[in-house]
Amino acid sequence: MSEQGLKSKTVSGIVWSLIERLSVQAIFFIITVIMARLLTPHDYGLIGLLAIFIEVSQALVDSGFGQALIRKQNRTEEDNCTMFYFNIVVSSFLYLCLWLIAPLVAKFYDAPLLCPVMRVVCLGIIFNSFGFVQRALLTIKLDFKTQMKSSLIAAIISGVVGIWMAYNNYGIWAIAAQQISNYGINTGILWLLTKWRPRLLYSWKSFREMFGFGSKLVAASILNTVYNNIYQIVIGKVFSPSSLGHYTRAKQFADFPSANLSNIIQRVTFPVLCELQNDDERLKMAYVKTLRMIAFIIFPIMCGLAGVAKPLIAILLGEKWMFCATLLSIICFSFMWNPIHSLNLNLLQVKGRSDLFLKLEIIKKIWGVFILVVTVPFGLIVMCYSMILSTIVGLWINTYYTGKIIGVGFLRHLKEVLPILLISLLMSALLFVVQFFVANNILCLVISILMGIVFYFVAVRMTKIKEMNELLLMIKSFVKK
Repeated sequence: MSEQGLKSKTVSGIVWSLIERLSVQAIFFIITVIMARLLTPHDYGLIGLLAIFIEVSQALVDSGFGQALIRKQNRTEEDNCTMFYFNIVVSSFLYLCLWLIAPLVAKFYDAPLLCPVMRVVCLGIIFNSFGFVQRALLTIKLDFKTQMKSSLIAAIISGVVGIWMAYNNYGIWAIAAQQISNYGINTGILWLLTKWRPRLLYSWKSFREMFGFGSKLVAASILNTVYNNIYQIVIGKVFSPSSLGHYTRAKQFADFPSANLSNIIQRVTFPVLCELQNDDERLKMAYVKTLRMIAFIIFPIMCGLAGVAKPLIAILLGEKWMFCATLLSIICFSFMWNPIHSLNLNLLQVKGRSDLFLKLEIIKKIWGVFILVVTVPFGLIVMCYSMILSTIVGLWINTYYTGKIIGVGFLRHLKEVLPILLISLLMSALLFVVQFFVANNILCLVISILMGIVFYFVAVRMTKIKEMNELLLMIKSFVKK
């Protein structure tokens, strides 16, 4: 594909993926705010205890086949069907296992209600497995417009279900119903909007080929999922469901920009960089350019969110959630690096080095667990501060092989993003200062947002950071199409 064609395809994919993620997550955000006002931190804490079981199961179902299918240049219908049937069998087996261990989970956390809730919520694993191939094929085409339609419709309908049940005092079952209906509706609409249908084909050769690449990714994914949820396990066991509720809400707010951009980076850059996998010079240029653009977008958003956390939470969720605001203002400085981690690890997948991917994940998680164990006795706030140190060291570990493969190591990463990082941190400090002079939460939030935007873009212009002009050109290019 030509340089111009690849660029046009990339811009279109990024914009539609951005529209899909932001529109869907905006709906979920509004739904969460409404439901959080109707429910309690205890309700969200209980449902948060199940996150690790659901996410690990989803990682096992995919088994890295999605990435393997996207990366494969000469994929066949046998590959598609093999992936489809494998996912169905694995998801059914996993649901049976989760159904059987549900009483043990409820006993471990001394929460009897978790048993029936877990058996219902985990049905989403089966629903989701029926749409894996459709999502992979749409991603290969960079067709995020179709995915946006299914995700948006599912988010709205499931949100209405959840809010209605929360309003009628169904408690934790409102959250469970919202989650399970979202999975089912999303998959059903994907089947209506896509033409692909499974045929009676299965190839062990295809399975072995894709599993050879994907098995290491799934191991890394499970490791990452367990690690990402280990804080919730520890908080739920050592502290209280209410403390976990505050943490999960703070994590959700921080995830809104961070996880969405990470998701977009993974979905769009992987198939695009795969086009350049045999041209190291173009691959390096594309990588550095993407790195700077990610920093330009995510750093000010996360630093700004940290700066306005207290008035924002007070307005949206109420005073009963103010401890959540304290946690949010800390973990934003950890989550801001996640999209860069995603880009870094994508490069290893593009180069077919899923073995290095797994190796790095193991090293990072050992370090992360060590930090967690050391900080647990000092309380939840110290644990959140430790996440910042953990993620910076993790970036240094990640970039070791990036430096080996394309010559973009840790110091090069810092050099490329440092000006944007410093401007974002100064902006965040300014927003924290505003809170000492403006007592009214609404007025404080409005003033902080306006001051943050003006400060950031004036500073960007003064320092002649070129990503602003490139972002505007990308938007104009998409609008003209």
